[in-house]
Amino acid sequence: MKFLLVVIVALPFDAYAADTSTCYGTTANGRLQNGVQLPSEGENFIGYSIVAQLAGRTYVHSSVKAIIVNAYAQLKQSLPDKVFKYAETGFSEGGKFSPHKTHQNGLSVDFMVPVVNSKGESVHLPTTPLNKFGYDIEFDKNSEFDKYKIDYNAFAAHLVALHKAAREQGHDIWRVIFDPTLQPNLFKTKYGSYLRNNIQFSQKRSWVRHDEHYHVDFDVPCKYWRR
Repeated sequence: MKFLLVVIVALPFDAYAADTSTCYGTTANGRLQNGVQLPSEGENFIGYSIVAQLAGRTYVHSSVKAIIVNAYAQLKQSLPDKVFKYAETGFSEGGKFSPHKTHQNGLSVDFMVPVVNSKGESVHLPTTPLNKFGYDIEFDKNSEFDKYKIDYNAFAAHLVALHKAAREQGHDIWRVIFDPTLQPNLFKTKYGSYLRNNIQFSQKRSWVRHDEHYHVDFDVPCKYWRR
């Protein structure tokens, strides 16, 4: 008599679950399950602080990570000489994220403004403990700080790339927060029409100026949650 030996291998429930995030509630009152960390650097981008990364302050929803990485890849093709830097995002499990009032469910991301130096070269805005990792920097009405000037063309291109990458995944951008007095400079770029027609910019004065960075809230479906 012949016997058939059947070997059953126990696999974790949903092999991809660990890489797929679930967000709950809102950006201002929510949490995150299975948050993923953004890469510390890529060909044309870096994070704002290794210290912050080690402290777990660069986690996002898995869909948001894909959007961000895909947008940078697109920019590497369209603007190969430009470099970018992201900043605060959130904790792996979301929740309160001091000193921010949002960033609670993995859908909020801060990006440092792209800048050029006195030679017109694309460089990274310095982010160190001495300037609160960039958040203490203040640009003047001419969009200048020290030897740096905001590169609105690269800034606008990044927003367009983020929006297109989000749409490719069936998601969107809910809003962008950036100093209203400086926003007109974005609409003067060749991407101005696209920005006006596709992205909502907050016109409310925020509790912090948002001139050295821009805050992006992504529109990804979340489950109901009440603290």
